[in-house]
Amino acid sequence: MFTVEETIEVAVPVRTAYNQWTQFKSFPRFMTVVKKVDQVRPALLTWTLGIGPLRHEFQAEIVEQEPDSHLTWRSLERHAVHQGEVTFRPAETGGTTVTVRIEVDSRGAAGVLGRLPHMVSRVVQRELTHFKAYVEGLGAESGAWRGVIRGGRVRPQEERPHRSRVAQWPVG
Repeated sequence: MFTVEETIEVAVPVRTAYNQWTQFKSFPRFMTVVKKVDQVRPALLTWTLGIGPLRHEFQAEIVEQEPDSHLTWRSLERHAVHQGEVTFRPAETGGTTVTVRIEVDSRGAAGVLGRLPHMVSRVVQRELTHFKAYVEGLGAESGAWRGVIRGGRVRPQEERPHRSRVAQWPVG
């Protein structure tokens, strides 16, 4: 097993970066390796990756998703097992630090990748660079999904109390 972690800073607010990241169907517009993404259910995605004439399709489950914070996933394959996390943190510049961490089990068919961690790292960094150019070029997200997922299940939206910006005077 090996782990790849890459970070990039994008010049958009955390909310914008997170919202755009949740638009999985748009990934083929900016990621060269991702050819297609189908969102079967909110927590289940079918990915088609490709390099040259080679194609690989797999399903991944979103295990946790917290708006403006992070998203974790795991592949549902037996022979090319991986899991990962993407986090969104405010940067001092007013933008967002996006970090992608992927763990790949190098046994079985994924063993080829297990011997090439530097290549996987370069691909992840290149795709993050493409995300940066895409989201900064848009200037705003093309959509958003603000739901919460825990344990692979969508959680009901919690009602947040409305906080008035008008000063409240003490009673009494």
